[in-house]
Amino acid sequence: MSIPSHSLSQLALQKFKKNFWGVFSLCFIIGIGIIAVFAYAFAPDNSQNANQMHVSIASKSPRFSVTMLVLPSQLEHGQSFFDTLFFGKINTTTEIPVSDYNISRNTIYYTEFATDGLIGLEKEVTVDLAIAPDSLIREQRFLLGTDKYGRDLLSRILVGARISFFIGFVAVFISLVIGVFMGSIAGYFGGRVDALIMWVINVTWSIPTLLLVIAITLALGKGFWQVFIAVGLTMWVEVARVVRGQIISVKENQYVTAAKALGFNNYRIITKHILPNIMAPVIVICAANFAAAILVESGLSFLGIGAQPPMASWGAMIKDHYNYIILGKPYLAIIPGLCIMFLVMAFMLIGNALRDALDVKN
Repeated sequence: MSIPSHSLSQLALQKFKKNFWGVFSLCFIIGIGIIAVFAYAFAPDNSQNANQMHVSIASKSPRFSVTMLVLPSQLEHGQSFFDTLFFGKINTTTEIPVSDYNISRNTIYYTEFATDGLIGLEKEVTVDLAIAPDSLIREQRFLLGTDKYGRDLLSRILVGARISFFIGFVAVFISLVIGVFMGSIAGYFGGRVDALIMWVINVTWSIPTLLLVIAITLALGKGFWQVFIAVGLTMWVEVARVVRGQIISVKENQYVTAAKALGFNNYRIITKHILPNIMAPVIVICAANFAAAILVESGLSFLGIGAQPPMASWGAMIKDHYNYIILGKPYLAIIPGLCIMFLVMAFMLIGNALRDALDVKN
């Protein structure tokens, strides 16, 4: 009787599938990834950065609805479908929340929305004869309410997922490239090369992560990509230490000795023979770095040196509304905080699941 053979990757995949929280976290992360990529397709406010402000309806509770008068603009911006889908619509219309309105022929008489029992100003606007006045009036509902600038909170949450999600990918990619390169050289060659690289690693590690990110961000300038690069440049040391330790433990194995005897160059030995056999702990480290990168970016945005306004960011949303916790509307800060917590927890759970699946001792 023949016994079916399974590769280590197949066995690891089977073990991973049996981990409920690992599979659940993977599905959750994939869902957040889809929302991050197509945020403007899901967001009720698909303007760029979901930045349509209505000061008169600021800080409204969830499920708040209001009548909105939408006045078209003569300005036109030729946007492609993909530009609108991935970067938002350049909104040139004027939206006015109204509490009452009356239409007479092509003139709309309306009362602006006002809070705290106040009565808004009464105004009128004449529209083009080719436009039906009724088409300019619509009912708008804010499922999660509005922020302190009157922007749709749900739309800001969805668009803000893009920064928090992609910061993990960019930071992990940068840390993986630098960390694997430095760790491979240090572990494989040893001697003075190892001592020099370890000195660089120890110096980098001794600097507080947040302080180093702030210094790099100030050197590169405030902005979207600057934050991504700064976070990535601070996370490579842990990858380098893990890769170095793994290479030191396996470089004397028989398959490495055989590769040297066959005359293979050092580059081929490292990339084709050593790295594929030590990537399991590196993958687990990368999952943890995803979570760390999200937290660092949120901290930077909270301090005001991360993603800059009007760009939506979960950390910046907490910064804008943390004082509302004691003003009776804590959800304005709690909702983005919960989003950060759930996403970080998902990456940590999938990291634990990968560690268990890739552990050959179990």
